[in-house]
Amino acid sequence: MQNKSLDVWVGLFVILGAIGLLFLALRVGNMSSLSVGSSYLVTSKFDNIGGLKPRAPVKSAGVVVGRVGDIQFDDTTFQAQVSLQLDSRYKFPKDSSVKILTSGLLGEQYIGIEPGGDVHNLAAGDKITMTQSAIVLENLISQFLFSKAAEGKDGK
Repeated sequence: MQNKSLDVWVGLFVILGAIGLLFLALRVGNMSSLSVGSSYLVTSKFDNIGGLKPRAPVKSAGVVVGRVGDIQFDDTTFQAQVSLQLDSRYKFPKDSSVKILTSGLLGEQYIGIEPGGDVHNLAAGDKITMTQSAIVLENLISQFLFSKAAEGKDGK
């Protein structure tokens, strides 16, 4: 009788552990916040998307207002074309701008949308033309090093 009770507790512990691992896997994969509501799709083009991934959040004022949909390469303009699935509850003016931001110093990348001042709102299929690409840390470091090297040459 003692063994059956112990087996039940061990089984319960294993099941709770598996549920916890599943929860963590969904959180890491940005799948825990699947939206079942309606959304509308807008696109934008960037020169460099850095490490942006599909399902990354689209935020405005720190609030998640959508998710990154599909990311493709446009071989005519040589830019990355990013589809944004915005929640239909949130309406943004047509002259809104988007930029790729990083949460923390080396955190995940997301898209920040800043509303404009137009009286007409974005609709499904619209394109956001005012974009700012991702800031690549390696490029910033190399620019800093080259500028310091140029200062050193001028000081001689």
